[in-house]
Amino acid sequence: MTDAGRASRPPRAPRMRRPRRDRGARESLLSITLVLEAIMFFFPMLVVYGKHTLPAGLAFGGGIAAIIVLALASRLTGSRAGVWFGWLLQAAILATGFIEPFMVAVGVVFLALWVFCFAKGGQLDRQNAARRAALGED
Repeated sequence: MTDAGRASRPPRAPRMRRPRRDRGARESLLSITLVLEAIMFFFPMLVVYGKHTLPAGLAFGGGIAAIIVLALASRLTGSRAGVWFGWLLQAAILATGFIEPFMVAVGVVFLALWVFCFAKGGQLDRQNAARRAALGED
């Protein structure tokens, strides 16, 4: 069948995309930290399985659940509740040191990164807000 044989349709209107929401530096940095933690959690899951610290189902199930929760939490850092949930996850990662002692060191490193990103992101957001106010953009 050729184009002439088909019923003519009105042309489609182009899809309009929603404008992206502006993300602050704090939100971005905290989100990146949680994604890095989710990626990192794959390796302790393998260690716990390999050392037979936990049964295989519990090691893999708990590890995959932690990865999913961390990845989903990275999408929530734009709200106060999401940031508080991130703090709670930092404590939970430290608590995994009861299962695998080396996780205390890993948890401390990521907690330090979380605190740095929280503080530096807030500082950058305040500087950017002051710059926008001085330029009269808002």
